[in-house]
Amino acid sequence: MPTLIPSPQRIVPAGNKPKLIDEYVGRVNSSTEAVSVAHMRSPGGWVEPCQTPEFDEFTVVLRGLLRVEHRDGVLDVRAGQAVVTHRGEWIRYSTPQDDGAEYIAVCLPAFSPETVHRDA
Repeated sequence: MPTLIPSPQRIVPAGNKPKLIDEYVGRVNSSTEAVSVAHMRSPGGWVEPCQTPEFDEFTVVLRGLLRVEHRDGVLDVRAGQAVVTHRGEWIRYSTPQDDGAEYIAVCLPAFSPETVHRDA
């Protein structure tokens, strides 16, 4: 039988500015460890701590620009584009433009604070 997810759960984010994370599927809202699906809204100038996660992340940018820093450089992902980051890669997400960004993030396996491995 299908499982209805009636609403997302708001997650407390990391970063230098307030960001909205609404998890639809994942460890918090649906007790799903295999995958997480979240709707993100980041303000302009937001920067997340660097991380080396134990999960793959598939991100679709709906509005604005999401910057992805990695060991070999920087990738700017714009509305209508997507990016895949791979487990074990050092990365940092940010939204450098004034209007911020809105995007959907899917993590396999599901995101958890214990497996994101943020830099000190």
